[in-house]
Amino acid sequence: MVANCQGFPNKPIRILTAEPGSPNDLLSRMISPQLTATLGEQIVVDNRGISAIEIAAKSPADGYTLLSYGAPLWLSSLLRRNVRWDPFRDFLPVTLALSAPCLLVVAPSVPARTVTELISLARTKPGELNYGSSSGGSVTHLAGELFKSMAKVNLVRINYKGNGPAIAALIASEVQIMIPNVGVVLPHVKSGRLRALAVTSLRPFASLPNIPTVTASGIPGFEVSSISGILAPARTPAAIVNKLNLHIVQILNAAEFKEKFLLSGMEVVASSPDAFSTRIKADISKWRSVISEAGISED
Repeated sequence: MVANCQGFPNKPIRILTAEPGSPNDLLSRMISPQLTATLGEQIVVDNRGISAIEIAAKSPADGYTLLSYGAPLWLSSLLRRNVRWDPFRDFLPVTLALSAPCLLVVAPSVPARTVTELISLARTKPGELNYGSSSGGSVTHLAGELFKSMAKVNLVRINYKGNGPAIAALIASEVQIMIPNVGVVLPHVKSGRLRALAVTSLRPFASLPNIPTVTASGIPGFEVSSISGILAPARTPAAIVNKLNLHIVQILNAAEFKEKFLLSGMEVVASSPDAFSTRIKADISKWRSVISEAGISED
């Protein structure tokens, strides 16, 4: 294994990832030029959508195929049957790269200006307020159900084919509430078309210091974030995984990269492999109960 690491890499490395324009695609494309320069071999980004997971799982465990992905990798088995991969059997974490919190936003027509006021409003109108969401099991869906559970309110989910239509419906007051990722909705908040009540990270988001957290606004412990990371096929030599982690973490921790990601609504984490594994396990444990309680499945 040491010999393999000493000679690694000696050919191009492929990063399999989700669809173009996704956070995982952005991560892959932002680190690939620097990683190419650092390792001395070309890094090729290959967009395969959800099939990227299966392809990576079946790839040789030699470090030349990596996967850049997020929650669908480890939550899909909670949402549907017959998932053909297992996050622990088929993969080794390299680094948890990014974390993207959400914003609890409301339509301009909603009178609430704080989370506490929104909860009070929802309790006086049980079943009358709607929250917009994209596909079943998406972050907007999970966040909406977690909010319902922890705030003890009765909201009705309205499903849309993607965040774009859901946000358009929110702006038009067809729905009243939504909890999308910061980067997706921030332009509409800045323009005044939507009102942000709170951020879903446990601490204030660096680029939005004046927006309180949900947990500090009446729902202690409320936290939702989309995470993205780099993984390798199972049985990839530990020396190669550690070498990749070292170089990717150094790239991510550069000030210019942190600033670029922050502008896109994401914070750099740049963790160890073990820390990424721990976070995946915690994510599964947290969302399993929410998914079970709400009867969530993929639409």
